[in-house]
Amino acid sequence: MKSLKRYALIALALIGVGSVIIAQESSSSGIVRRTDGRPGRGEAQDGPQVTERMQAFFEEDVPADADLAWMRVIYRQIDLEQDKNAPLYFPEEPIEGQESLFRIIMKLLANNQISAYEYLDGREIFTEDYKLKVKDMLDRFHILYTDAKGSTEKNPKFTIEESDVPANEVLSYYVIERWEFDSRSNNLKTRVLALCPVLHRSGDFGGEAIKYPMFWVKYNDLRPYLAQQQIFIDDDNNLAQYNYDDYFLMTMYDGEIYKTRNLKNRSMTQLYPDSAALSQAQDSIQRRLDTFEDKLWVPTREELAAQSAGASAAPSDNEANAPANVDNNEQENEDRPARSSRGRRPARVDNGDNDRPSNTAAPVRSVRRRR
Repeated sequence: MKSLKRYALIALALIGVGSVIIAQESSSSGIVRRTDGRPGRGEAQDGPQVTERMQAFFEEDVPADADLAWMRVIYRQIDLEQDKNAPLYFPEEPIEGQESLFRIIMKLLANNQISAYEYLDGREIFTEDYKLKVKDMLDRFHILYTDAKGSTEKNPKFTIEESDVPANEVLSYYVIERWEFDSRSNNLKTRVLALCPVLHRSGDFGGEAIKYPMFWVKYNDLRPYLAQQQIFIDDDNNLAQYNYDDYFLMTMYDGEIYKTRNLKNRSMTQLYPDSAALSQAQDSIQRRLDTFEDKLWVPTREELAAQSAGASAAPSDNEANAPANVDNNEQENEDRPARSSRGRRPARVDNGDNDRPSNTAAPVRSVRRRR
């Protein structure tokens, strides 16, 4: 009887030691499994990962329309065959931690880390009703896939082989920009709202490739992941000094305007069927965007003096043909400062001669803010 009690005590002691060891191993590994199918802390995940803190860091508060003095929405087409846009396309295959933009987007969609929205011709609606089912998109564009481990109906995940990602066929992107002037900060800013990869596919018998816009992805959803991918943009410097987020925020890309938000919701080709008129309209819109900020500030005294000096240095045709023997009174009248058409009084310029008035109006100084 005593031997049985002894064996029972030894068995209980062994069970207690085993449970302690298992608890220590599980706590040291740091693995936390979730019941909703999502990977827990310490479990391996595919693709770049973003914490809630990182996501909150990249979230931007878009100012309300009431705080804006001016705003315009621009649609651009980015051709990846241009050298300036090549960082979005290369490398074609992942190498040394470098991936193209489309491969990053596809990996995030396959892991159900971001949402995609239906491409509607002429409309962009980023609501729950227009969220795209990734499986339907993969089937539509004939991209091979398999269900990933842990995939559920509520949290679908897919595995796509690197060779099955049609990265070499995505030769352009559509980009939605929002140009806004904030009256609170007196700052002009360009925001990228969304991206749309465009497939260029030829038929079975060749011919000119047909463009297939795939889906829209909100840029703010992509930002935390794009900031983790370093890229280099200069062949003369092979160091990756920028990331994809820098590339878009600093508008390093070069895109052609194919649409602006308008009442009729028409593209530029619909508004200007003639190619010459279309090119002229695109240049006019871009020129107005580029010069908008320059019109928000008043030149300094030095800049006005330089403009005045340049204008006086170039004689008109009448002055060039005038006789040399001009009356002294007429010469004095020409040297006098001319009044502005708005009746402003001439201001003085600090050019070493304090007694000589300038023929420039007194400007109003303002602070010029840069993007």
